[in-house]
Amino acid sequence: MSAHGAPTRVAVVGAGNISDEYLRSLTSYPDLAVTAVADLDPARARAQADAYGVPVSGTTAEVLRRDDVDLVVNLTVPAAHDEVALAAIEAGKHVWGEKPLTLDRDSARAVLDAASAAGVAVGNAPDTILGPGIQTAARLLADGAVGPARTVLTLMQGPGPDAWHPGPGFLFAKGAGPLFDIGPYYLTALVQLLGPVASVTAAGHRPRAERTVGSGPDAGTRFPVEVDTHLSVLTTFASGVVGTSVYSFDSPVRRQLFEVTGADGVLEVPVSGFDGPTRLLTDITPEAPWRTVPATGAPAGRGVGVLEMARAIRAGRPPRAGGELAYHVLDVMLAIEESADLGAPVRIDSTAPPVPPIPPHWDPTTRTSEGTEQK
Repeated sequence: MSAHGAPTRVAVVGAGNISDEYLRSLTSYPDLAVTAVADLDPARARAQADAYGVPVSGTTAEVLRRDDVDLVVNLTVPAAHDEVALAAIEAGKHVWGEKPLTLDRDSARAVLDAASAAGVAVGNAPDTILGPGIQTAARLLADGAVGPARTVLTLMQGPGPDAWHPGPGFLFAKGAGPLFDIGPYYLTALVQLLGPVASVTAAGHRPRAERTVGSGPDAGTRFPVEVDTHLSVLTTFASGVVGTSVYSFDSPVRRQLFEVTGADGVLEVPVSGFDGPTRLLTDITPEAPWRTVPATGAPAGRGVGVLEMARAIRAGRPPRAGGELAYHVLDVMLAIEESADLGAPVRIDSTAPPVPPIPPHWDPTTRTSEGTEQK
């Protein structure tokens, strides 16, 4: 780890489109110093390093050998998540990964076991759960704003990314689709707010065997669809809360909804993004108005989980968006796929630790000392 009081030194592995969002945030946090960018294409790594003032670029192997890297941000494609994570852990680095943790339970457990043996930490996207939007909703729910939770309804529907993405094939391949691409945002927030999942029952649908690239130089090119593009899921939580969810790339109508119904009302969670408001309905009468509660806390963006993880390591505690939470979410997603294939409920063997709330005045832009927490 960096010398006492010095920023945590970060390397970004994977210089694709998502790296812009990460690098924009990571280079703005005073607790972090981005020291290197790596990619299979060294020219792309060099371009991103130059664009964000990062001093070093190179291949993954070259960057992992460096002594000025404490934490690796793994932004590679899902199929490479485990390989890169294990290599980083072997090199003695902490690892933050993009979603999902890996593509199967065995490789995910191998990553977590290797990290434990090496004494390094694992964190994983999505970090939207650390933004002031979902944190505000979590505080309201914990404070009893709608009474004890009873049910939850989430909807994620749209036509799919093939209409606008210039290279959408990977988003319809194993490890993607609406469940693995968008589902982690919803499932991670569900587990954070309502606790671990005990079982799932799902039905899947794949109405088109092929789709067509809708934009860019490959517009008009057809590609195969390898996963279900619509899933309907019934979820039972260990707490007894029951939920209904839809994950779909097959609807011409775009919908995003996350509603927790409690004994005394309904709470609408801003699951999309970091900073949205929470809505409350506690006057259960016809045409009663919703009350909007603005998010409390400093604005956040993609990469705030890396910062929170670095602060957690310095404070000697697990990161809030940690590896066991990511493993449980992966376990649930795989169980949803298995249930859809089997046509039967599937029990979830894993669990997840509670996610401690972030203090309302926690600030990504204010430097913290080693071993301290903002209150």
